Amino acid sequence: MENSKISVCVVEDIEAIRENLVAHINATDDLICIDSYASAESALKGLIEKQPDVVIQDIGLPEMTGTECMLRVKLKCPDISFLMYTVFQEDDKIIDAVKSGASGYILKEDRASVAINAIREFVKGGGPMSPTIARKVIDSFHKYQQKNEIIEKLSDTEYKVIQKIAEGKLNKEIAFELKTSEDYIKVCIHRIYKKLHVNNRVEALRKYLDGE
Repeated sequence: MENSKISVCVVEDIEAIRENLVAHINATDDLICIDSYASAESALKGLIEKQPDVVIQDIGLPEMTGTECMLRVKLKCPDISFLMYTVFQEDDKIIDAVKSGASGYILKEDRASVAINAIREFVKGGGPMSPTIARKVIDSFHKYQQKNEIIEKLSDTEYKVIQKIAEGKLNKEIAFELKTSEDYIKVCIHRIYKKLHVNNRVEALRKYLDGE
């Protein structure tokens, strides 16, 4: 790999979209795709080993979500940057991805050239987002301002998790209800503890309930 080129990995389950992105990346003078993956599970090991500069990450993958994949990789490789690439425009998925550490958010309805320009914009210090997404983030910012100080520290998913904890649910039950893995719930709970400066569920719930 040439040192002057920005290294990129693509995580996308639809083969035609994945191959199109890889082809566009490799057709540029300043970018190179060093690997691509059809699932989050296959991407985890590869991303940690290869440590690309940027990952174009699909959110709506068949099993483990793209946001969960990003969280797991960032726990070990915090310097890898993720650009979320998805059809989802729901506010909770957007805010969850951004709060979980995504550097940008672009839509699949945009051309592949938009993804290329987004990578370049990020490397120059920008935070690329499709115009539609940018508007939703601004709208959601105003909505989040109305929440209490404790809840503002949590992402949407983390907020849902602590609500489930308050209902007395176990990790396995929370994972089932939120349609994700038990390991991801454990990651969320760890992040909740860190953000609320607590060490266990009791302390977390006390802060949560006091904030209500």
